[in-house]
Amino acid sequence: MKEQLFVLENYKSFEPKHIFECGQCFRWNIKEDGSYTGIFGNNVLNVKKENNKIIFKGICEENIIKTCTNYFNLDTNYEKIKEELSKIDDYLKTSISYGSGIRILKQDLWETIISFIISANNNIPRIKGIIERISKKYGNEIKWNDETYYAFPTIEQLSKASVEDLRALGLGFRDIRVYETTKMILNKEIDLDKIKKSDDINFIKEELLKLSGVGEKVADCIILFALNKFEVFPIDVWVRRVMNDLYIKNEDETKVDKKEIAKLAQQKYSKLAGLAQQYLFYWKREGA
Repeated sequence: MKEQLFVLENYKSFEPKHIFECGQCFRWNIKEDGSYTGIFGNNVLNVKKENNKIIFKGICEENIIKTCTNYFNLDTNYEKIKEELSKIDDYLKTSISYGSGIRILKQDLWETIISFIISANNNIPRIKGIIERISKKYGNEIKWNDETYYAFPTIEQLSKASVEDLRALGLGFRDIRVYETTKMILNKEIDLDKIKKSDDINFIKEELLKLSGVGEKVADCIILFALNKFEVFPIDVWVRRVMNDLYIKNEDETKVDKKEIAKLAQQKYSKLAGLAQQYLFYWKREGA
């Protein structure tokens, strides 16, 4: 594959740090010059923001403009979304100004399922390390710029890993979950194509919850980050904390019912709940 270049000028709502460090992806890493290099599919890209330019450079299976437009949701008007969400209350307005460059990526469904099973009760550096080791052992090798990268393994490639193999890569208790989920998808017990084609959130969630290691929060993350259904509202400890601090105000946040939070989120944020969640999560974890 030949190196390609794509430059966006005067494009709003795009900040690499906000996009790659808001908890939605695990294969993008910051470089010494402040740019980020990441692997998705069989693509390796470097993304750099310089003044009013966003520079995409790397190797892609298809045209780089088409690849970036799809993956970064460049056709989605985030200025309009932020304007709408900012009207809800001052808390959300503040969180949006803090993470104003966030965009929800359109990630691969299969990779997102496995990545977020690995993310359960885990921290981001460890998650990234596990995914990198899995990719290095089972994924395709990609060379660019005198460096070697590894694509996330396909379902067939990862199905060659035993529970013991996965344990050796540091998955801990998640090894059996990744193994079982891989087999379920390989055997078409869960049909990813049907999930991709469906607009029925309830059907999608029911299917995902059948997978080993997928609970409510992981299912919601998959639906938001791979399928771009903005109405879901993933709830982790940070989101519970910020929603309690801002709205519920229970003295013991651990006693706040997630159903209460989910109901409140739907009432306040409606079809944009997932985006509100990202702004609030990033603000609470990084800045508040």
